[in-house]
Amino acid sequence: MKGWIVPLIVALATCAVQAEQGWRTPDPQNLIYLQLEQGQVVMELAPFMAPEHVRQFKRLVREGYYDGLDFYRVVDGFVAQGGDVSETRLSEHKQNLQAEFSRAIKPDANFTLVQEPDFFADQTGYLQGFAAARDVTDGQEWLVHCPGVLAMARSTEANSGSADFYIVIGQAPRHLDRNMSVFGRVLWGMPHLQALPRGNPDVDMGVIAADQPKGKILSMQVAADIPVEKHLPLQVQEQDSAAMAERLDRGRKMDNAFFHFKGNGKLDICYYPTKVRLATKG
Repeated sequence: MKGWIVPLIVALATCAVQAEQGWRTPDPQNLIYLQLEQGQVVMELAPFMAPEHVRQFKRLVREGYYDGLDFYRVVDGFVAQGGDVSETRLSEHKQNLQAEFSRAIKPDANFTLVQEPDFFADQTGYLQGFAAARDVTDGQEWLVHCPGVLAMARSTEANSGSADFYIVIGQAPRHLDRNMSVFGRVLWGMPHLQALPRGNPDVDMGVIAADQPKGKILSMQVAADIPVEKHLPLQVQEQDSAAMAERLDRGRKMDNAFFHFKGNGKLDICYYPTKVRLATKG
């Protein structure tokens, strides 16, 4: 009887490892827990693309700058913008940042090509799990404005972003690509953002009137500052996993009896975000 116990344990352990292949656990230093009245939202930051924006955002979060502020501009089908609409909250960390709209293509970047060409770029694909695009001619790459993207708000001046941020809650506004500093994306809790009170897009660009209800930011925390037992066990699908490749292949072929027009084999990168799941306990 004892002869098969060790092989069985090894086999079970191997199956457990294989079951986790194709998924990664986000770094808690790059996760933000946003607590709304509607529920919890988890965002992953992208320091590889916008390091200065991520650095300042985390400092503001740790300072408690955003706690008690609002999503004061919410435009249906577009964005939810949060921060200090009164521009009266002080912070030792709040300063204007140099724009980080894109970066030079790095030869060793973890980029997975999905579509070439794309409507708005030479190439689209995934960069460290984020939807990304590239201009091969000028050698630049950037993160794409897909639903759930986190970016810094600004005025017409490129280097005017500082603290107020927005999250894309509608269709992908790709015209904003390379015009805004994208520094993260929502992994969990989009329905809570979709439930935020809206402004009138035809009045003051969707800024909610002072006497109207707004979505309150109860708190923001960096996951690394929260006890581990309070973390959501989130896992993100690896962009180069076999399951992801199969999913993209099905999208290109539209190989389903439902589809009578099979398209042209092109893909919209924003329709295929890397999936997120709660890890199961073994």
